[in-house]
Amino acid sequence: MAVRLDRRGLAGELIAEFAGTLVLILFGTGVVAQVIAAGLGDHDSIAWAWGIGVALGVYVAGRTTGAHINPAVTLGFALFRGFAWAKVVPYSLAQTAGAFVGALIVRWNYTEVLAMVDPGHTIKTQIVFATLPGNGTLPVSLWGGLRDQIIGTAILMFVLFALSDTANLAPSANLGPVVIGLLIVGIGMAYGADAGYAINPARDFGPRLASYLTGYAGAWRDQYGDLYFWVPIVGPLVGGAFGAGLYQTAIAPFLPPGEDRDAVKPSDA
Repeated sequence: MAVRLDRRGLAGELIAEFAGTLVLILFGTGVVAQVIAAGLGDHDSIAWAWGIGVALGVYVAGRTTGAHINPAVTLGFALFRGFAWAKVVPYSLAQTAGAFVGALIVRWNYTEVLAMVDPGHTIKTQIVFATLPGNGTLPVSLWGGLRDQIIGTAILMFVLFALSDTANLAPSANLGPVVIGLLIVGIGMAYGADAGYAINPARDFGPRLASYLTGYAGAWRDQYGDLYFWVPIVGPLVGGAFGAGLYQTAIAPFLPPGEDRDAVKPSDA
């Protein structure tokens, strides 16, 4: 018997977050696979495709949830914008599941090319799915990667809070995803060297798990052999909370009142 879901219910919200994050990963991880494994494109094409993936993911989920598609965003809205704490873990799990499934699709689609350039499924193509300090080649340590993730996600959340605040110069709702996508492009072009700008725990952990389950035995470690998977989780959560808090304390109190403090309002029903 078919079960009819309330479009405003939690189930619908989780499906939207799952789908939005899946779209993000299909474009983001897909372009990295194309550049790293097939040799088509470069760093700029990676930055642009991640930005496009974010914009399209926001369009997919935006009307239902405000399109967090990132546990760091969900946490920031819970801390400072009144988002329901009871939904933080379910949203984060849905986002991670969407990233996991999206990465499995990319892994499947690029099976032959990945096997051709890296038959042992080593760190050479691990970067397709999971970030590494210095992108696996530059002399950046685990702690340098953590620093980078805190800074990058703080920038993300500081600007995102500005873009979603109608008391500020927030873009209209249908243009918001495009501007958010450009924010990701900018972060990728300016802060992509030290740790691959994961700035999203789901975006890194979901594909990292998918790669581990499909032949990348070293997926949890970096090029130095250090256990690295926690860095793109802890760094974004810390940095995101800091960036959101900084906006709320340094910018928001001095703005004139708006009709709604959340132009891209996350569902809290």
